[in-house]
Amino acid sequence: MVTGIIIGIIIGVIAGTVIGIMYRKNVSERKIGSAEEEAKRIINDSIKTAESKKREALLEAKEEIHKNRADLEREIKDRRSEMQKTERRLTQKEETLDRKTDAAEKKSEELNRKLANVQKSREEAEAYKQQQLERLESISGLTRDEAKEFLVNSIEQEAQHDAAIKLREIQQQTKDEAEKYAREVISSAIQRCAADHVAEATVSVVPLPNDEMKGRIIGREGRNIRTLETLTGVDLIIDDTPEAITLSCFDPVRREIARLTLEKLIIDGRIHPARIEEMVEKSRREVEQVIKQEGERAVLETGVHGLHPELIKLLGRMRYRTSYGQNVLQHSIEVSHIAGILAGELGINATQAKRAGLLHDIGKAIDREMEGSHVDIGVDLCKRYHEHADIVHAVQAHHGDIEAKTLVACLVQAADAISAARPGARRENLEAYIKRLEKLEEIANTTPGVSSSYAIQAGREIRIIVNPDQVSDSKMLLLSREIAKKIENELEYPGQIKINMIRETRAVEYAK
Repeated sequence: MVTGIIIGIIIGVIAGTVIGIMYRKNVSERKIGSAEEEAKRIINDSIKTAESKKREALLEAKEEIHKNRADLEREIKDRRSEMQKTERRLTQKEETLDRKTDAAEKKSEELNRKLANVQKSREEAEAYKQQQLERLESISGLTRDEAKEFLVNSIEQEAQHDAAIKLREIQQQTKDEAEKYAREVISSAIQRCAADHVAEATVSVVPLPNDEMKGRIIGREGRNIRTLETLTGVDLIIDDTPEAITLSCFDPVRREIARLTLEKLIIDGRIHPARIEEMVEKSRREVEQVIKQEGERAVLETGVHGLHPELIKLLGRMRYRTSYGQNVLQHSIEVSHIAGILAGELGINATQAKRAGLLHDIGKAIDREMEGSHVDIGVDLCKRYHEHADIVHAVQAHHGDIEAKTLVACLVQAADAISAARPGARRENLEAYIKRLEKLEEIANTTPGVSSSYAIQAGREIRIIVNPDQVSDSKMLLLSREIAKKIENELEYPGQIKINMIRETRAVEYAK
């Protein structure tokens, strides 16, 4: 490339020289000779310069080639060195892998040998075990299945025994911790809410000033007594009882209206159908006023506020309602007080407990007018008049129809049982009482292992004699608990029933 430039320069110089010579030839012939000499000199100089440049360019090209060759040789050398190092590492790794492969093969062979030894030992142990089992079977006289069944039964009996002992310990511990506190709380609640009890019935007796008044009450051809019975819905029983008339009706409000009417007629002395109708209406207004006052008194006495007016009236109606001879309004007030006291002792919402206690038997106010139990009627009434869901639940659960899920419901159950179980608070008719005792003994007698049972303490305790061959000492605790659960599920009773279980073994022999 440098030579081409030089040659180009030379050609350009020559062309310029020729053009100058031709130009000067025309101008002056005289300068031709000098010009030719000058041209020759310039050409020679150009040739020399071009040669010099050419040599320099060649030298530079050679140096560049030599330098590039040296760099390439150095790079090739470095790469060859790196490849040698990589080759050495690969060789080392291959040798290491070969050693590890050999070691793994040796270990595999060793494991196979050990596995074979273990399998052989297992077969020998199995054979020895079979020999021992056969020997044990021959010694014990039992087959393997029989021995297994015997062992399972032994373990089961031992587990039952341990479970009974553990259950007894847990029950005793629970009783030790809870009985004292529960007794204190309940005793405090009962003492702080002492109440008198007067047994009431479904009949009322109206005293007469003389037996002549019976004829006037009956009237000509019985028109007076028919009018009175028709207007009040009460049966008048006029018998040989001196100076007294009995009023019989299951509706206590009607009976009270009839009683007031009869008393007013006896005092007034004018007894005829028109007067009877007037007195019945007047007595009905008086009873309604008393119902309202009694409901307000119950609310004021218990401190329960915000009740719907209709609920207050229904509370007042319970003034004339009885249950087993116990006045239902007084019972509800007492349950309210006891539930509130128990809630206060336990740190629960006492206001809510008192409200639930007061309303727990509200269904008894109209249970003679509607179908269904007083619990269902009470729940419907509480829902209708927008009582809180916890109050409705307590009313629904106070007889155990559903499981109590709140503490308030549990307290209402306890307070209801306390109020009903007070000595003299309630009375039962003889037939229902005998049926309950018979049912109590029947539940115990139908339990496997029970020899006989006796209800004592007016049905508050049942004494059970068990067969000692069928029931062991440890099993007695489980059996008594089973009978208690049956009684709770199948029998209705006030308070609690004690299960007293007795196991006795006697040996009798005669010396001859």
